[in-house]
Amino acid sequence: MPMTPAGTIRYWAAAKAAAGTAQEPYRAATLAEALEQVRSRHDGRPRLARVLGYCSFLVDGRPVGGRDHASVHLAEGGTVEVLPPFAGG
Repeated sequence: MPMTPAGTIRYWAAAKAAAGTAQEPYRAATLAEALEQVRSRHDGRPRLARVLGYCSFLVDGRPVGGRDHASVHLAEGGTVEVLPPFAGG
């Protein structure tokens, strides 16, 4: 039976403030699973759940865009970047 991939979730800007941390580990096969773990782990931080609703995500440097998060597979040692909208441009 294959191991579930483990990696790092990195939070930026408002997501970092809402999570109360800059990064934390994941052990999940898909982005949807990793985000569900984040919501569960931080259930005392409802602001984080709201922020995640409008963030964009990079998985190993590649934008997720509008893809279903359940279809975005995570790799062992991978990185998920949680990016809220940034002001300016």
